[in-house]
Amino acid sequence: MTPPAWLGHNWLEPHYLIWLGKGALLTGWLSLLVVVAASLLGIAFTALLDGGPRPLRLATRLFLELHRNTPLMVQLLLWYFGVSGLLPDEAKIWLNTPRALALPFGLALPWPSFEFLAAFTALTLYSAAFISGELQAGLNAVPKGQRLAARALGMSGWQVLGLVVLPQAWQLVKRPLVGQYTAIVKNTSLTMAIGLAELSYASRQVETETLLAFQSFAAATALYLVLVLITQLLAQRPEPEWRTLR
Repeated sequence: MTPPAWLGHNWLEPHYLIWLGKGALLTGWLSLLVVVAASLLGIAFTALLDGGPRPLRLATRLFLELHRNTPLMVQLLLWYFGVSGLLPDEAKIWLNTPRALALPFGLALPWPSFEFLAAFTALTLYSAAFISGELQAGLNAVPKGQRLAARALGMSGWQVLGLVVLPQAWQLVKRPLVGQYTAIVKNTSLTMAIGLAELSYASRQVETETLLAFQSFAAATALYLVLVLITQLLAQRPEPEWRTLR
């Protein structure tokens, strides 16, 4: 079957599709790690803003504003080029030397590259700042009577936050959080700027070698769509209802 003229006269060969598949797997793995780490960090930031000592609250607020109001690309470049420039030569060599952790049955777990570590750090801090903002909005939406009732039962401030208020806030802002999680998947495309071989990087390599620009980027677009849909499905799974104080 001959493809339409506007598609060009060539399809991507199987080994180029494998390149794109590997890039998609790396994108998915990085996104999963960032979603988990940024969620935990966002919860920690929210807890500090809600009940931490004043100096910690001020430091946390400054940290969040810094990450919310500067471009992610600049933060990626800062972690990859800026931080690496501050490290001693021995540390640079260690970080850039391929190595693996030996596992039973002859298996090995590759140590992540410095590009991956820099991308993970930048994406996690950037995403945690916005996740914390969503959670703060959720906290403000929880009726104050919930806190008063919990304190009347003898709970400490941290117990009220962790067991009563924060779970309800999480449910209230679940839909916006799904949007943040899908944004994480899409933001991974910026890591091609520091040489991480994720999906965008792979599609650019395929396009450079084959000169099939439409086919390369159309395939990457389809794979990004699949990753985003998977993220949305996983994030919107039904969960047991949180028990609130009566």
